[in-house]
Amino acid sequence: MTSSNASERINLFKQVPDVYQAMLGLDTAARQGVDPILAELVLTRASQINHCAWCLDMHTKDALKAGERSQRLHLLAAWEETGDLFTAKERAALTLTEAVTVLTDGFVPDAVYDHAAEHFDDQELGQLISLVVAINAWNRISVSTRRVPPVS
Repeated sequence: MTSSNASERINLFKQVPDVYQAMLGLDTAARQGVDPILAELVLTRASQINHCAWCLDMHTKDALKAGERSQRLHLLAAWEETGDLFTAKERAALTLTEAVTVLTDGFVPDAVYDHAAEHFDDQELGQLISLVVAINAWNRISVSTRRVPPVS
């Protein structure tokens, strides 16, 4: 854990702008065809797991702008305990997000993948996996450089 007054170690994107541009390209491509609210739920959930304050701040705000309800954002960390608050499709996406983000056993279990495949066609599943990969990369950059959100 870092202290709450940690300052940014390095502005990675200023130092290596080609990486920033590549990340923007990956992010844009990964979002194509994904429902904006579902995307923000996935991005927020991965960021919660990765303890990425910068991304949590950004994606919760983006989720609200996209029309997400604040109650669902407040309960996202405990989504499995919320009954029918999240749809079956959203629950499948969140399960896959957690499996890809954590990789506790070094792989995504077949049951998790198969369940997601019941709710998403191959194109959508590819986009969803790409979206999770992209946010995990953003999270790791922000956490390792101690990027903190602006105080608003």
